[in-house]
Amino acid sequence: MKLPNLNYELLLKWILWLVAIHSICFGISLIVLPISVIEFFGFHLEEKFFAVQGGVFHIVVSVAYIMAAMDLKNSGKLIAISCTAKFMATIFLLSYFFFVKHIFMIIFSGFADFLMGLTILVLYLLYRRYFLPNQNERVTL
Repeated sequence: MKLPNLNYELLLKWILWLVAIHSICFGISLIVLPISVIEFFGFHLEEKFFAVQGGVFHIVVSVAYIMAAMDLKNSGKLIAISCTAKFMATIFLLSYFFFVKHIFMIIFSGFADFLMGLTILVLYLLYRRYFLPNQNERVTL
């Protein structure tokens, strides 16, 4: 099957930047939003330590997305970290939803993380195929 002639390099950079912006905004929100706002989404908190910790994690992982977007040619390991973070988040969120508590925002976030991870992975593989053809004999991240 012949794929359309798209600029996978540009698409991958855009997706990585958008995922980074999403993670930064989500991280800042977890840090600064008051408990009452977080509870609006179905979560009950007595204090914000774990919300703030999650916010800091989102900001830290966004650095990997940005670094990958800025140097795609040498970003295989950063792409692997990015996909691992998104797919582990998917497993955690869907498991939590199905086995602990049915909160809409959790399952929505699980599917969103899966789609972000899958998009990064597919675009990276296409980028390698069309922009780094000599590295395709053994596709590794």
